[in-house]
Amino acid sequence: QVQLVESGGGLVQAGGSLRLSCAASSSKSTITAMGWYRQAPGKQRELVATITGSLSTTNYANSVKGRFTISRDNANNTVYLQMNSLKPEDTAVYYCRVSTSQAIGYWGQGTQVTVSS
Repeated sequence: QVQLVESGGGLVQAGGSLRLSCAASSSKSTITAMGWYRQAPGKQRELVATITGSLSTTNYANSVKGRFTISRDNANNTVYLQMNSLKPEDTAVYYCRVSTSQAIGYWGQGTQVTVSS
């Protein structure tokens, strides 16, 4: 079982920055991949960024490349999403997701990010 605690969402003006954090606690499972997804009102949940493996290989949605940076603190099983140059279209609920070595996925509770124009 893995518990996820997200933080860092909020309201920001266009062009501003926010940093999301997601701390994963697990008593038995090894976390292999961590990532962020988002869901805007009336839209499907979509991938934002992932970081995977011992080499911390990253992957980004085209819409956030060059503006968002995902990073990971392996010692504390925490993943971060630094979001710069935010746009109103980035407004969504952002969800943390982790996968374990048993190929089980877990979702965080979500954190609201609102970007005003």
